[in-house]
Amino acid sequence: MNQRADRIGRREFLGGLGAAGLVGLCGGTVAAEPPPETPRVRLSQIPGICVAPQFVAEELLRAEGFADVQYVPGPATYAGFAAGALDISMAFVAPFLIQVDAGVPIVLLAGVHPGCFELIGTERVRSIRDLKGKTVGVLYMGGAHHVFLASMAAYVGLDPAKDINWFTHQPSESARLLTEGTVDALMAFPPVPQELRAKKVGHVVVNSAVDRPWSQYFCCVVTASSDFVRKYPVATKRALRAILKATDVCAREPERAARRIVERGFTTEYGYAVQTMKDVPYNRWREYNPEDAARFYALRLHEIGMIKTNPQKLIAQGTDWRFLNELKKELKG
Repeated sequence: MNQRADRIGRREFLGGLGAAGLVGLCGGTVAAEPPPETPRVRLSQIPGICVAPQFVAEELLRAEGFADVQYVPGPATYAGFAAGALDISMAFVAPFLIQVDAGVPIVLLAGVHPGCFELIGTERVRSIRDLKGKTVGVLYMGGAHHVFLASMAAYVGLDPAKDINWFTHQPSESARLLTEGTVDALMAFPPVPQELRAKKVGHVVVNSAVDRPWSQYFCCVVTASSDFVRKYPVATKRALRAILKATDVCAREPERAARRIVERGFTTEYGYAVQTMKDVPYNRWREYNPEDAARFYALRLHEIGMIKTNPQKLIAQGTDWRFLNELKKELKG
């Protein structure tokens, strides 16, 4: 896309936010705040598009005063934080808790949406308990796919370390592995479940967006570097506000949000992107309590030995809901 077309696209995108009935970008509280203490903000860029709000937020971040918005490529957000390469980003809550337990200097700031992971199975798997003795595909051990399914297995009484045969693979191999029977089931997040449904491969065993108890807790949360929060509190609030406003865009205007992430090169399949915007419940960030999600997953992780710290202590040392509470009052609607 050339620079002129990109500028036009930005104007249209920002103008569309007002049509969606969202809080004005530069009015009221925002204009009264000091500018961010740093012009740079670094977020992760991963293949999964359930984190669409942080991609849609690019121009909102610029409107908040960040002249240098960087998306850092990588297979995992968690590795980016561990390496000090990220300032703020979305990802699945449970691996963040494992990082807090391990001493990685991060802090959870807000919940964004419940549900995006789906457990897709062959005819040999009809429930989570059916995974005992079966082969299950995940992206990598210790990653979000593995930790989510380990939490699910523990919840129904399975020992994920002993009862499941883990198979690591790339998302692009999902359809083939299920069709050939190399795996009995696999964990996937958008756009893989949308692709598998379109190809009629496998069936949904668990959809964490609609199936309890998973649908009752945040899946993706916003997390920031502890140093970023400490040094740049104004920037932290402004960055979080941009992501939460973008979450509203995903919920209210799925086609606009999908078009934006395709235009900016975060994904190539517009159809799968639109379906993701409609499948993921992005409209829950005001309603659910992120601490409930942190506690729920911390208890599961503690049960299976993935974390050693007491869940309540972990929450006390690894969360900061101040910015979220302020923004909930500000961004009513």
